[in-house]
Amino acid sequence: MAKRQALEPLEDLVDAPSPASKRARVEDEPMLDPEVANGASTNGQPREKDAEPRGDDVQNLDSEDEAAVTAPKRQKAPEAGYTDLYLDTIDRKVLDFDFEKLCSITLSNINVYACLVCGKYFQGRGPKSQAYFHALDENHHVYVNMETKKVYVLPEGYEVLSKSLDDIRFVVDPRLTKNEVARLDKEPKVSWDLSNKEYIPGFVGMNNIKANDYFNVVVQALSHVVPLRNYFMLEDLSNRPQLAQRFSTLVRKIWNPRAFKSHVSPHELLQEIALRSNKQYTLTEQSDPVEFLSWFLNHLHLAVGGSRTKPGSSIVQKVFQGTLKIESQEITARADVGDRLRFEDAAVNTQISKFLVLTLDLPAAPLFQDAVEKNIIPQVPLVNTLSKYDGIRPQEKMRDRVRYRLLHPLPPCLLFNIKRFSKNKFVSERNPTIVTFPVTSLDMSPYVEPNPKEYPPGEPIWYDLVANITHEAVKQKDDSVEGEQERKVWKVQLKDRSRDEWYGIQDLFVERERAETLFTKESYLQVWERRKGQPGVAGNANGKGKAKA
Repeated sequence: MAKRQALEPLEDLVDAPSPASKRARVEDEPMLDPEVANGASTNGQPREKDAEPRGDDVQNLDSEDEAAVTAPKRQKAPEAGYTDLYLDTIDRKVLDFDFEKLCSITLSNINVYACLVCGKYFQGRGPKSQAYFHALDENHHVYVNMETKKVYVLPEGYEVLSKSLDDIRFVVDPRLTKNEVARLDKEPKVSWDLSNKEYIPGFVGMNNIKANDYFNVVVQALSHVVPLRNYFMLEDLSNRPQLAQRFSTLVRKIWNPRAFKSHVSPHELLQEIALRSNKQYTLTEQSDPVEFLSWFLNHLHLAVGGSRTKPGSSIVQKVFQGTLKIESQEITARADVGDRLRFEDAAVNTQISKFLVLTLDLPAAPLFQDAVEKNIIPQVPLVNTLSKYDGIRPQEKMRDRVRYRLLHPLPPCLLFNIKRFSKNKFVSERNPTIVTFPVTSLDMSPYVEPNPKEYPPGEPIWYDLVANITHEAVKQKDDSVEGEQERKVWKVQLKDRSRDEWYGIQDLFVERERAETLFTKESYLQVWERRKGQPGVAGNANGKGKAKA
């Protein structure tokens, strides 16, 4: 192509041929003699110009470039004689599958793999994935898919089918059979972790990450409610929201008989709860266990397919929901002829309401104590606090006189909240009154309105204690003006049905306790289970049966 003159218009050269396209060099050219490179003659002959490559050569070079960037070939199976390659690099002591399944680099929860050498989470296993790069950089080759529980070797990419990894697959997602779940409360069982530390399945410590002890005691108590526990251990919740799935996983890990460590971490469920509650309940700030329990049961009811309007539409309501009759009467008064105040009987309004938790009021603590009674802690029997629901003794609430009475059928489990804390505009007060209670054989028949169609009149309705959440006030030094302040410490006491023993759990500490001294602590929340074998009681082991009281 001739060089365009400076004054020649560009439009006249539209049909002119384009110059040859430049091609990047792929192969290194041989070193040339300086004289030859400068255009000097060789053997007296002038150097010929470089010949243009032919079309076949260009095509071959392009194919070589494509082959250079093509992904390496993945193996579908290990080579003969190398089926156990890299399996000796697995370190089970560093594996912890309790934390949220997020890639440690991209923070994605999609297609997450766990490195079985260092325990970290990575996304994907393709040639451009984080797990693939980790395998090349750190020489860690064995990974497990957290969703499918399949184990792969990277960067080769083949699946490992060795039976020696079944224990890891079980720890990732513990699954017990129906017969094994039925024997949890009948046969005492002792297990050992990788550190040869003895633990009892179902009575393991729970990690307090910062201030989530209020959450730990509630989950520990719910995991020992038999119908609820059996439901979340046996049902397939893969199509349910994450709240139900993660609670099911945590319950199964608490009762895992082949765990790698003798405690569990609730981090995965806590992250979901913080998200669903708009950070009302987090692991960094302490909350009230009863308030959290009410929120958690209602959202768990919806997560397992419960209805907002239909009672008893989920396992949560079938286990805990009861019926309460509320009679309210307005307090009216007028002056008579002698200018004396006379009360008039107003109309009684009756309302039927559903409940999950029953609140028990404590008598007011004495304000003034003499020197002799200074160290005496007031006590009250549990039956006295339950008299609120006998339907006879009224309570004044604003301008109304209110009476409460339970109705048949009673739920399989009753939740009692002993109200200890009261708040006003200035300060929060705690009532230190001790509530004495029997561990077994609590008769609830005096507080239920008789109904011959539902339950034989005069027959006792026995309930046994399953879990008792206690409060302890610990003084801690503070640099503020107030000086020492009280810090709330929550602890749960659980019954081992297979051994007929009691264990106290506070975060990671598990210790045996005597049943005779359970009431010496400040009880705050109690779980009572209806005794089987009574008239009108029916149900099965997996929690699907409907109780008839």
